[in-house]
Order: sequence, then C-alpha cells, then structure tokens
Amino acid sequence: MKHLIKISAVFLLGTLGFQNMNAQKIQKVNGKNIVNPFYSRTETKILKVKNSEWKKVLNDNLYMVSRLNETEMANTGKYNKFDGLGTYYCGACGNALFKSDAKFASTCGWPSFFQTIRPKSVIYKKDVSYNMVRTEVRCGRCDAHLGHLFDDGPTANKKRYCMNSISLEFEPLAKNSK
Repeated sequence: MKHLIKISAVFLLGTLGFQNMNAQKIQKVNGKNIVNPFYSRTETKILKVKNSEWKKVLNDNLYMVSRLNETEMANTGKYNKFDGLGTYYCGACGNALFKSDAKFASTCGWPSFFQTIRPKSVIYKKDVSYNMVRTEVRCGRCDAHLGHLFDDGPTANKKRYCMNSISLEFEPLAKNSK
C-alpha cells in the first residue's frame, strides 16, 4: 500500500510539473481552455499555419495583433515598464525572441530591445501602412506580427525593436540561475 501511495505521489507531482511547464500553451478562446498545438519553446522548425487554424488556438487580442498586424495602444502593454530578468518568447508559438538584458527603457510606449536572442529568431518585412515606410518585425518561426524596428536605439547598432506586449510571453530566470 505504501508503495502504491509513493507511486501515486510521484505521478501526481510529475503531472503537476508537466502542466506547469506547458501552462502557457493553454489559452482561453471563446470561453474555453484551448491547447495551442503549435506552441513550443524548444522547436525552431518554421511553421506554415493558416490564420483560420491560428484563430482556433489564440485568444482574440493575440490573434488580432499577431495574425492581423494590429497594434496595442501605447503605454498599455504589461511589458512596457517591466524590468524582470529572463527571456521573452513569441506569444503565439513559443519561439525565443529576446533576453531581458537587451531590453531598455524607451519613451515610445512599448517594450523595446536592442538585439534579438539569435539572428533567425525574427524576420523583417517592409511595411508601408499609414503612409509610412517602416520595418516590420515578425516571428522567425510562425510569422506572427511582433512590432517594428527603428534605427534610434541606445547602443552602437542603433536598433530599437519596438514590440507589442501582447505578442510576447516572459519566462523569469530560475531563482538559482545567475
């Protein structure tokens, strides 16, 4: 009996740990908890998914920004003035995008970074909307709209990745990491 209790406890703890690890894959979509099958923080294979499929697994706000190129209002995003230590991932697919040590305080109203986590974590597209010419930044894995790139950053590379908070997820450094 004690052996059965130990096995049950190990199974339960393992299940809870697994659920916690995958918690960000579950989103409330149309009032239901939906698992996003395209989400992975380790996979780097490029996804080719139709917007009709994304609409089924992303909440309305994330869908509007990441798939329809909307922008959240300035100074409203949860990461604009956030300064935690860790990693920022694509909210749609889990692709690693930025480290917190590349984030800086800007006055633009959106979280800003001066470099990506790796060269192919994002892709760039010319954006001529609103009678402007800008460089759009999209996720290198799922092609989600993240924000725009400007050449007025604080470092030698002069890059300012101006991102929508809704397109990002943040994972803090583990407490024992340095």
